[in-house]
Amino acid sequence: MAATKFVLAFAICRLIVTVGFTVVPVELLRLGIEGRLSVETSDVEKASADFGMLTRAVPLAVMEPGSAEDVARLVEAAYESAQGFTVSARGHGHSINGQAQARKGVVVEMSSRKRMMRVWEKGRYVDVWGGELWIDVLKATLEYGLAPKSWTDYLYLSVGGTLSNAGISGQTFNHGPQMSNVYELDVVTGKGELLTCSEERNTELFHAVLGGLGQFGIITRARVALEPAPHRVRWIRVLYSNFSAFTKDQEFLISLHEKPSKERFDYVEGFVIVDEGLINNWRSSFFSPSNPVKIESLKSDEGVLYCLEITKNYQHEDADIIDQEIEAMLEELDFIPKTVFTTDLPYVDFLDRVHRAEVKMRSKGLWEVPHPWLNLFVPRSRIADFDKGVFRGILGNKTSGPILVYPMNKNKWDQRSSVVTPEEEVFYLVAFLRSAVDRQALRMLSDQNRQILSFCRDASIEVKQYLPHYATQEEWRDHFGDKWARFSHLKALYDPRRILASGQRIFKPLTAATSDM
Repeated sequence: MAATKFVLAFAICRLIVTVGFTVVPVELLRLGIEGRLSVETSDVEKASADFGMLTRAVPLAVMEPGSAEDVARLVEAAYESAQGFTVSARGHGHSINGQAQARKGVVVEMSSRKRMMRVWEKGRYVDVWGGELWIDVLKATLEYGLAPKSWTDYLYLSVGGTLSNAGISGQTFNHGPQMSNVYELDVVTGKGELLTCSEERNTELFHAVLGGLGQFGIITRARVALEPAPHRVRWIRVLYSNFSAFTKDQEFLISLHEKPSKERFDYVEGFVIVDEGLINNWRSSFFSPSNPVKIESLKSDEGVLYCLEITKNYQHEDADIIDQEIEAMLEELDFIPKTVFTTDLPYVDFLDRVHRAEVKMRSKGLWEVPHPWLNLFVPRSRIADFDKGVFRGILGNKTSGPILVYPMNKNKWDQRSSVVTPEEEVFYLVAFLRSAVDRQALRMLSDQNRQILSFCRDASIEVKQYLPHYATQEEWRDHFGDKWARFSHLKALYDPRRILASGQRIFKPLTAATSDM
């Protein structure tokens, strides 16, 4: 232990000389943790960047915790430190704008080690480490014939990370976001307290942390609800040339959420197509290369098509009736005739579909590039105006990635959480998931994002950002609206020194080490 502390002290001193750190939290040398505290260049560099590749912030050190107690010791040391330092939890590093970074602080690599998961078969829930990836949760629970109810499109994200934002996908209309499917949490607050919270215990903290952007605590354990896992998925895409028909059908489908399973789909999403390259290349295995979709062959509004994406889960023993159920539901929809594209695959393969696209993009060098993503919640009453001004206006034929659009039911979201959504009972996610292959593309896409936000502001479309990013506290106040007073009060209560998740830039940390932020 003494040798380890000597090496760590030497490395920190080297960082002071070479990088210019002026504050050395001596508390880091006294932690006595089970895991690993590193100032190695490779570890620090990794924690300095994220998936977005839009910003970089160099931490003082990186922790790979051996337990929840390690996280608590670290945060308590920061809280009690005279000089202070920030602490940010990092899962798979999939944030866009440096939200999990900690300039001159300590980044906790929550996904650095796999943990044992405990599946409670009778109770239908699983206890998981906050840094566990959803793909591993899926694999573990499937061994019992069970699976979580609600998902994100991409499974290589950490449990704590998605619960701190909400966690949404095509199942959200039915089951709510992932944060609505959690029974209990273990959380390390900004004072270094390790607390268990739920609907019955530390309730205020429980709801604050869910969707709380990491501001009130670091999730070290989550108890996630499970349901019987289907064997297979019938995955269907149909095309629309008329936006009104597209959204009418989407809203009809999510209105069926209380119906028996045989009378509704299990997943409802959609995306916008402004050039045929997107539909024929993105997740291209879905469409037949021998029969590509030609936009010019379909009559569309100003060259824009809309694709409804739906699925029906089923067990092997129901294979002989699934077609009949699907055909009955499709008869209710108003898509372009003869544009039904269907595939059938195992449940796990459907859930892990985006990872397959990732593998292809990595092979072409198109994954580790800047991602100027923009995710918006748009009120149902203004989605047609958004379509006209953005999809058929600002975008032109310049997309550079998928543009998702699908509705959700507000009554599936617990309003006691920290997440902010539009006031209307139905609202849409519009997600611009673009990649910039060079600096010119990055400037163009970033400018488009600003144009989109300006259009919404000028047109009085009261959108709310999902995975929000703002430059000033005034913008954050506007984002949270009526929730701001409670949000700031709870920050003072659970993280009074503003140690946690400083990369979100909601509150300025009260530490000497970050006085220049």
